[in-house]
Amino acid sequence: MNIFLTSQASRVLDKIVEMLPKPPRELRVAFIPTASDPYEEHPWLDEDRAKFIELGFNVIDFDLKYKTEDETRQALKNFDILFVAGGNTFYLLSEARKSGFCKVAKEMVEAGKIYIGSSAGSYIACPTIEAATWKNPEKERFGLVDLRALCFVDFILTAHYKDKYKDAVAEGKKTSRYRVVVLTDEQFVDKDGKIY
Repeated sequence: MNIFLTSQASRVLDKIVEMLPKPPRELRVAFIPTASDPYEEHPWLDEDRAKFIELGFNVIDFDLKYKTEDETRQALKNFDILFVAGGNTFYLLSEARKSGFCKVAKEMVEAGKIYIGSSAGSYIACPTIEAATWKNPEKERFGLVDLRALCFVDFILTAHYKDKYKDAVAEGKKTSRYRVVVLTDEQFVDKDGKIY
């Protein structure tokens, strides 16, 4: 089992650590902050990074922006965990395609590397990012029209669930051809769709 998708990684990393094959000090984390690039402030990013470090992981940042596929492959090849942080899902998917990350990440996950997503990083692990349009239809899409994503799992998810989103999520479920997993900030889901 090598896929863990979260709404807010810092809230659930303690539990994910128990499911990893080695202790944190023996695992190298590629911390991919790209989704936060459109924002001046990103406290969620700082919280996630601080939690990884607190737990003892070896954490190194790698921004996908302006990278080629070769640069991405070379930079990431020696990491055990790909951590893709939250922010703008549309921007992230656009940059993941341009940088070759979509292809490189698939190769790495198929080879047994671990993928942990937080919010936007979780959305792009799904077959599509359509659920990112449900709660905030006006969100900046950075010209992205094709919403197909990495397909690491066979469901789509909606993150940061609260009761106020109940109707928007219900409407989204009606139009999706995929099973929908709903996550609060205190939950995560594995590749089989089991929620913890």
